[in-house]
Amino acid sequence: MGHREDLLAGAKRCLYQKGYARTTARDIVEASGANLASIGYHYGTKEALLNAAIIEALEEWAQELKGALADVADLPDDPVERFESVWTRVIELFERHRPVWSAQFDAISQLDHVPRVRTFFVEAQQQAKKGLVDLLWRGGAPPAGTETAVGQFYHALLSGVMMQWVVDPEHAPTGRSLAEALRAVMEDARRFGSGSAV
Repeated sequence: MGHREDLLAGAKRCLYQKGYARTTARDIVEASGANLASIGYHYGTKEALLNAAIIEALEEWAQELKGALADVADLPDDPVERFESVWTRVIELFERHRPVWSAQFDAISQLDHVPRVRTFFVEAQQQAKKGLVDLLWRGGAPPAGTETAVGQFYHALLSGVMMQWVVDPEHAPTGRSLAEALRAVMEDARRFGSGSAV
């Protein structure tokens, strides 16, 4: 590997061990075996390097998720049971990639202090919404005009579930509890969705 790749690997190790806000350029240099000047040469700033490390780590997670969901033949036909199976797999992958999510939430806390981090997350969030629709929507594309809303829904669900797993794994949602909630919400919509008075 060259310095660029060494820096990226070192930055990922630092993210997992120290988090975004506490990682210094010197930490990355020590973890990578590169020199301090190479950060500026290859990435411009420490933040740009850490952002690249988060992107790569999330891309690795997304590839594993695609692999876990690739065999649709073993997913149930019932939509709610399928939803449960998919989210069970998402959560299982989270448990293996917990440091990625902890680092991401740590980086988000820097949005008001480092404008480049906000720019990075705005762009990454837009890509994530589309990627989640492509990955999780069953049967083609959502109805015309709803793609953005569906992406926002999936992203909100994913971020909220992962945040709960980072904060309190013992009480965090499971695929089963999410499916139970979905059934309850759908039943509530059926009961009151016809415009009848409450």
